This record gives sequence, C-alpha cells and structure tokens, in this order.
Amino acid sequence: MNQAAQTYWDEFWKDSVKPRIVSAWQFGANPDHLADLVIKGIKTATCSAYVFYEREQELLPSTGDYSIILNSKDEPVAIIKTVDVTLTPMNEVKEEFAFAEGEGDLTYPYWKDAHEKFFKEELSQIGLKFTEDLLLVCERFELIDVKK
Repeated sequence: MNQAAQTYWDEFWKDSVKPRIVSAWQFGANPDHLADLVIKGIKTATCSAYVFYEREQELLPSTGDYSIILNSKDEPVAIIKTVDVTLTPMNEVKEEFAFAEGEGDLTYPYWKDAHEKFFKEELSQIGLKFTEDLLLVCERFELIDVKK
C-alpha cells in the first residue's frame, strides 16, 4: 500500500479500532471510470479470474474485507467493504451480477462481451487461453467512504 492510501486509511479510522487487513488496488480496465461508478453507487460488484490469484499466490477476497480503491495515478478515492464472494464459472454468472458491475448498458450481453475481451487479452499475456467456463472470483461490495 502506498503512503497516500495508508494516510487515507488511518485518517478514516482516526482513533477507532481499525481492521488489521486492508488492500489498496485499482480496477484493471479504465480505473478512473470504474472508480467513479463505485463512488456514484452504480458499481457494487467486480470480478477477476481465479487463475490470476493462483499465479500471484494472492489471497482471495473474503466477506468483511476492506479495500481502498485507487485511481489511475494510484491515489486513494474510496473505501469499500466486501459483502459477498463466490467462485463462479464465467458462463454461469447471472444477469443480476452483470448489472451490479455497473458497466456499459448494464446488460448481461455487454458484460459478457467486455469481460470476454478483457480476459482474452490478459490471459494471452501469460500464455493462457480463454474458455467459456473460466473460473471467476465474483465479489460484491458496499461503499464505505469517498475521499474528499
């Protein structure tokens, strides 16, 4: 976590007992736009391919986790709290989850096309092929704070 994110986290909790675990990250595709959707309350979910967690030996998100959302300049813009995490094959993601991702025209076809394109590009960079049943880490969250 960079110093700006740490300062924001510390200032948000002030003298309260703060959670021990927090991560700071930006959305992979167009981080500024997606962070703005979170701030507006439109985006309440996100997903990533499980294989990326495996390759980076990164812990999966868990219910109750906090995250600091960063913009494209790695500046903190908001704090979210994870409220649900499921492992779901991409071809089994429900329309309501696609809507909760808050992107494009908020339809499943838009979500599927955009995510298929994104995952094909990302997977090809590490020598892997996209499949319709790509296992996704589907995370729902709530907005806790917006940096002023």
